[in-house]
Amino acid sequence: MKPIINPSLMCMDFLDMKNQLSILNKRADMYHFDIMDGHYVPNITLSPDIAKAMAPAVDIPFDFHLMVTDPAMYLPMCEKACADMTARGIVSYYCPHAETVNGSAFRLIDQIKKAGFKAGIVINPETPLSMIEAYMHKLDKITFMSVDPGFAGQAFIPEVLDKVREAKRLKEENPEKYHYIIEIDGSCNAKTFKTLADAGIESFIVGTSGLFNNDKDLEKAWDIMMDAFNTAVNA
Repeated sequence: MKPIINPSLMCMDFLDMKNQLSILNKRADMYHFDIMDGHYVPNITLSPDIAKAMAPAVDIPFDFHLMVTDPAMYLPMCEKACADMTARGIVSYYCPHAETVNGSAFRLIDQIKKAGFKAGIVINPETPLSMIEAYMHKLDKITFMSVDPGFAGQAFIPEVLDKVREAKRLKEENPEKYHYIIEIDGSCNAKTFKTLADAGIESFIVGTSGLFNNDKDLEKAWDIMMDAFNTAVNA
């Protein structure tokens, strides 16, 4: 299976945004788009307004990662931001944290799909897979945080891999029930590519260590990353 490569836009060079988007449009499968509110995590990065500004230059889906205490509040803003893309047939993902939707998960997933998005969920390193068991069959993607959410450049937490393996097992044993993509977010690079792929990761969110720090020239940085990935996975 071809890996899904999902660059984290919070790690890109914002002074070279248009050029970098033009390069990634031809190579990436989607754009990981972190939205933080300064409350759920002590940081603020991208916003729906930035997504709206980027949308005309984007040819692949956004993957909205809602690190916020009230993910429902941002849904209409992201829907509006993606109007240009939706009109072009590009369907993006909307992925709140499981820890923020307890008590409203089913309703929110329905709202996400009615807004024209695919529905994902993100779970923190210490959150058990059982927290989302009741609605896993409704998910298009599960993102496993392999670092604590909120900041780039953290060390990989290997204990997450047990949950990844379990999600893979469930999907393989129940293909008629589960259709989610298994994704990893955090410390995804040449040192971890093989371990992640062997555990069952299908979508790789790449940031500073995996992609953008490889070379100032993003085309070269991408080639370096893919060479490292293919070498690691095929070793």
